[in-house]
Amino acid sequence: MKLRALTAVVAALTVTLVGCSGKATEGDGNEKDKSGVKTGEGVTSSKISLGALTDMTGVYASLGKSVTQAQQLWVKETNAAGGICDRKIELTVRDHGYDPQKAIAAYTELEPKVLGFTQFIGSPFVAAVEQRIDGQDKGLVLPQAWSASLLGSKYVRVIGATYDIETINLLDYLMTEKRIAKGDRIGHVYFEGDYGENALAGAKHAAKELGLGVFEQKIKPTDNDMTAQVAALKQAGVKAVVVSAGPRQAASLVGVAAATGFDVPVVGNNSAFAPQLLKTQAGPALLKDYYVAASTLPIGDPGAGPSKLAKDYAAQYPKDGLDNGVVAGYTAASVYGEALKKACESKDLTRAGIDKALLTIKGYGADFGMSHDFSDPAAPSTRQSVIMKPDAGTPGGLKVIRPAAVAPAAESFTSKP
Repeated sequence: MKLRALTAVVAALTVTLVGCSGKATEGDGNEKDKSGVKTGEGVTSSKISLGALTDMTGVYASLGKSVTQAQQLWVKETNAAGGICDRKIELTVRDHGYDPQKAIAAYTELEPKVLGFTQFIGSPFVAAVEQRIDGQDKGLVLPQAWSASLLGSKYVRVIGATYDIETINLLDYLMTEKRIAKGDRIGHVYFEGDYGENALAGAKHAAKELGLGVFEQKIKPTDNDMTAQVAALKQAGVKAVVVSAGPRQAASLVGVAAATGFDVPVVGNNSAFAPQLLKTQAGPALLKDYYVAASTLPIGDPGAGPSKLAKDYAAQYPKDGLDNGVVAGYTAASVYGEALKKACESKDLTRAGIDKALLTIKGYGADFGMSHDFSDPAAPSTRQSVIMKPDAGTPGGLKVIRPAAVAPAAESFTSKP
C-alpha cells in the first residue's frame, strides 16, 4: 500500500473513531473485590487482561514476532510467580500486518475487553486512535514507536528516547569520534511520516548546534532499492549518512554505497537494523561502518538483564533468533507490570489507577542499560542512547561501542508533539 493511501485510510478511520460517543462499559471502575481493590475494564477477581497490537506478517514482522514472544515470556514468568495482585495475567494478541484498517479494527475490538495494551506497533495507527484514548478510553498504551508526536498523553507513553533525540545522539557520536567535522554536510535518508520526519527534526537541530549541513532524501516504506539515493548523496558530497527507515532500506543503502565505492559512515535509528541482514550480501558492509542507537542494551550484551533474558528467551523459543525486539518487548511488559504492582498497592486496578501508578515510576530498568522516568507525560522516559555496531559473533548481531549517554545538544532540546 502506498503511504499516501495509507495516510488517507488512517485519517478517515480517525474521523470515524473520534465521532464515536459513549461506551458500553462506561461506569466500570466502581466495583471492588473482597480485598477492597477497585476494578474496571479487563480486570476480574482472578484475571488481568491486556492486549497486544502487533505486526507479525507485514513491514516489521521480525520485530513484531520478537516483541510479542518476549511479552508472552513475561506473562508466563509472572504467572508462574503467582501473578500480580492475586490475579493471573492474560495477553490477547492481534496481528494487524501493518495494515491501518486491521490495526484500528483490532484496537476497537479489544479496547473494551482489556485493561490496556503492552504494545501497539505503528505510530500512524496509534496517532489515529490517540484522541479517542485520551478523550474516553483512557487505557494505558505502550507503543513500539518513538515519534515525538506521541508525547503529551497520560495514556500513550513512549519508552525510550524519541527519534529526534536518538538522531542527535547518533550525530554527536560521529562528531566525538571525529568521523565528521564542523562545516561538513551529512545526508539523511528518511521515511515520510512521523518516524522519518521526527528523526529529521533531530538531525536539523544537531546540524545547527554542530555546524553541519543536511542533505535530505525522503523515501516511502515501499522503496527498497536505495541506488538512486546513494547516487544523490555521493554527488552531494556528504561525509556521513543518517538512515531513518526500516532494516531493508538500511541494508540496501549500506550495500549499494559499498559497491559503488562511497565510503562514509552510516548511522541508523533503533528500528533500522535486523540481525538477519548480516547473512545477506549487505552483511560485510554493515559490519564495517554502520552504527545503531537504542534506549536499551542489545540482547547480546553481557550485562545481567540482557544475559538472563537471552537465556530465558532461547529456552522458551529455541528455534527463533535473538534481536533487540526481545529487549524492547520484555522491557515494555515489565514496565506495565510495575505499574500494575503499584496500582495494586493503592488498591486501584482501574485504568485511572494504572495511569496514576505509572506517573510514580522513576529510575526503572537500569538492568537493561539506563533508567526510565515516567513522571512527565510530555517527555520521553530517557534522553540517553547506547551506540551499537553490528557484530556477527554476538547474539542479536549488535555490540555496544558507546555506553548510555545523552549528547549536549539533546539535553536542552524539546521534542515537539
